[in-house]
Amino acid sequence: MKYWKYYLVALLVIFIDQLSKWAVHHYMQPGMGGEIPVFGDWFKLHYTTNPGMAFGFELPPPYGKIVLTVFRLIAVSGISYYIYRLWKQRAPAGLLVCIALILGGAIGNLVDSIFYGVVYGPALTVYGAPTPWLHGQVIDMLFVDFPDGFFPTSWPLVGGNPIPDFPIFNIADSSIFIGVVLILLNQTRFYGHHYQEQEAQPLAAEDEAAAQARHDAEAREVV
Repeated sequence: MKYWKYYLVALLVIFIDQLSKWAVHHYMQPGMGGEIPVFGDWFKLHYTTNPGMAFGFELPPPYGKIVLTVFRLIAVSGISYYIYRLWKQRAPAGLLVCIALILGGAIGNLVDSIFYGVVYGPALTVYGAPTPWLHGQVIDMLFVDFPDGFFPTSWPLVGGNPIPDFPIFNIADSSIFIGVVLILLNQTRFYGHHYQEQEAQPLAAEDEAAAQARHDAEAREVV
């Protein structure tokens, strides 16, 4: 598989993520009044916005959002290069796909942060922002609605405390989560002894034809 095809995986994630956010913003009402059940009462579409990071964490205003957005931009640039570097080192195709999922999810939320304050106006601009650029809010809509209740009193640390609501997330968050989980579950396969040996002799960057041929041959061996 040619290295640029992994970027197409990221582009597909970005397209699906942005399309879903556009549809939610234009066709759903925010909050509980606009909820749409998908699988009974436990999985719903619920339109909400997130001004900060995952799980609603925020950096101090008024420039915390700019710092977060710039950090995301640097991280996206690093991940993009990392995919090409791993491909030259003949990393497993599965690992590259996982990192492409993470890249697509990161860019999806980065687009929200940079542009949504401008594209969608005050409704999706962080309150009190000095400029709409780099101050867009992230649109979330996927909601796993666990029943309200309390942790058993016998449980350490959390016993007797109310069960918190599951965070509302989006396609970009899901893509990042899936990519990370698959990497954790396949560490031996992705970072095993064979790959470490190959890492010691990276393929020449200028010989892309040879790199592609060797990468495809290894993929066939794995299959």
